[in-house]
Amino acid sequence: MLLVVLLATLLTGPAGGRAEAAPTTFTHPGVLVSRGQLDFTREQVNAGAQPWKGAFDQMMASKYASLSRVPRPRSVVECGSYSNPNLGCTDEREDAIAAYTLSLAWYITRDGRYAQKAIEIMDAWSAVITDHTNSNAPLQTGWAGSSWPRAAEIIRYTSTAWPQARVDRFKTMLRTVYLPEVTNGSHSNGNWELSMTEAAIGIAVFLEDRAAYDKAVAKFRGRVPAYIYLTSDGALPKAAPGSGLDTRDKLVRYWQGQTTFVDGLTQETCRDLTHTGYGLAAISNIAETSRIQGQDLYPEVADRLRHALGLQAKYELGEPVPSWLCGGTLRDHLGPVTEVGFNALHHRMGYAMTNTQRLTEANRPAGTNNLFVAWGTLTHAANPR
Repeated sequence: MLLVVLLATLLTGPAGGRAEAAPTTFTHPGVLVSRGQLDFTREQVNAGAQPWKGAFDQMMASKYASLSRVPRPRSVVECGSYSNPNLGCTDEREDAIAAYTLSLAWYITRDGRYAQKAIEIMDAWSAVITDHTNSNAPLQTGWAGSSWPRAAEIIRYTSTAWPQARVDRFKTMLRTVYLPEVTNGSHSNGNWELSMTEAAIGIAVFLEDRAAYDKAVAKFRGRVPAYIYLTSDGALPKAAPGSGLDTRDKLVRYWQGQTTFVDGLTQETCRDLTHTGYGLAAISNIAETSRIQGQDLYPEVADRLRHALGLQAKYELGEPVPSWLCGGTLRDHLGPVTEVGFNALHHRMGYAMTNTQRLTEANRPAGTNNLFVAWGTLTHAANPR
């Protein structure tokens, strides 16, 4: 009997939770894109194949790939609601996206100037930033903190141009300025906690911090079922752990007043599709990183994610919105967020996903939302690796 209990503990982890998620040895580069995926992307671009060559050209024509970019770091980034006030918010997010963009440009072209510019931007911020303040600080940290590790992983593990002392300083920045702000999650709208969790897992990979990685995966496992509804959940959506949403009225209010729940509805669908897109992108990106690190989270969320992508895509494509759904009106647009999840679910796992495929292909090449999503067609379109 004791042997059975011990075995169950090993398999499930303490207090009935799941086993630890972090790999014994981290894979690098391993945040959102792996070396194999980068090699596939480079091969396709060099062959002039579409849609990758068009996506690469789009990226290289963007302001984020400019070799004349001047980083604009500041000690304290202050971001209020909807970035008002905006004291360094746009600068930080866009410098982080630029570092990632330049790292991709370096890997694909092997032109060392792009690596040097990415390093210049990362060094500029790691030398200066100390804090994020005001009401949007957690979300701002999540957005910028999602892009920084992507860039750092590529440069640190595929280039020899970044001095170790500066790498260490960048690690210190991530550990002391970013990780504490995102690691404990948020009970705001779901896209907040999901973006924060994306930053946390990416930072954990770059820092090779197994405890931080495990904590991020636990947040993911609690939040995704509370963000995307399936009919198997019952009459009401699930509540995120610790949210205090313990009555029907509280849940309905949190779900923007929606009272009819169907497969793929998200907690923010009736708010607007743009914020919904942030949540779906973060879910896909987190699962993608987990797969690279040897523990694929996609199977755990596949049904929720495929239904969510499909439901939102259907209405993006022009299907009339029924009166029972958000009062018959959906606002805004998803943005360039479907490529990563669609590739995983359709090409790797074999789901048909007709609406998501139509929307994804119609939106190619997927660019950037200027927050934390960037160049999904280039890196993940039909990428088998």
